[in-house]
Formats: sequence, structure tokens, C-alpha cells
Amino acid sequence: MTLPATTSTATASQRPQPGENAPYYDGYISLVQGNGKGDDILAALDEQRRQMLLLLCGRAESDGDLRYAPEKWSLKEVLGHINDTERIMSYRALRISRSDATPLEGFEQDDYVRNGPFGRRSLADLIEDYIAVRRATVSLFRNLDETAWTRRGLANKNEVTVRALAYIIAGHELHHRRIIEEKYFK
Repeated sequence: MTLPATTSTATASQRPQPGENAPYYDGYISLVQGNGKGDDILAALDEQRRQMLLLLCGRAESDGDLRYAPEKWSLKEVLGHINDTERIMSYRALRISRSDATPLEGFEQDDYVRNGPFGRRSLADLIEDYIAVRRATVSLFRNLDETAWTRRGLANKNEVTVRALAYIIAGHELHHRRIIEEKYFK
């Protein structure tokens, strides 16, 4: 189901400008391509959900335990990582969009994967979690007013805008989906 946008699209449809995020995230943001109608991050996030479901639905439960190399994360761990990271980035966007000036701490992704129960969960459950997280993310961004998109805050000791966080979420998912396509399901 496509969710209609209720936010002002003037600011939301603009790509982040230099200085809206730490340079580390430029690679993720660059992965998010326009859709021919200008940049519509809400449509991109919703379309990503459909693409991820096409990639993962119908996979055997054993596919969730695949690792493309001995020390690499399993498919379940990758999906758990995508979900955790999106939750954290969305939380940052919520706090910053509401003008909360409290600096937000970073997180260590390897600790989250190591301590997450992903291996004990079914692949279907992790896919359902992905759907729920993505819908919540789209709902959050869809309901921001124009001013909220350009609000700045500190996350992991770096300044970031809400708009940049939306693109980081989309780019992070694309980065990992490409790895899944190329290394897990080649």
C-alpha cells in the first residue's frame, strides 16, 4: 500500500546539501537516485520496501542463515542490522525534528548485531519487522512540517539535518540490499 504524502514537499523533495551530514554518510546518500519527478524521499522509502519484499519473500528459512564468508553476518543478521539502524536513525530524526537540542550518542553496529537475537528469529519474522519499521519511518517523515526537514542536531558528535537522516536511512538500506543481491543471492 502506498502511503500519501501529507508533508510539504518543497523541502522534503530536496536532496541534502553539503554540510547537512558527516562526510561518512555521503556514500549512502549518493546511492539514493531521483525518480524522474525530482527527489521524493518518501516515495523512495516506500518503493524500497516493495523492492526488499520482492527480494526476500518466498526465501527458504535456511537462506536466513547464509553467510557469504565465514566471519560475515548471516542474512538474518544483516536484516536485523538494517532494522536496528533504521530505528536509531528515525529516532534521531524524531528528536531533531522536535527541536530537541540534546546531543545524541553513536552506536556500535557490531555490538548490536552480536547482542541481537537475530539468529534465533525466523526469517519471516525479521521481514515482518522490516515492514513495520519502514512503515513507521515513512509515517514519521510523511507527517513532518516543512521547517522540521531542515532542523539540525548533533548525533554521534556530528551535525545532521532531518532531511539528511531520511536519505541516510534510504542509502543505508540500498547499500545492504545490494550486498544481499550480489553476495547472498548471486
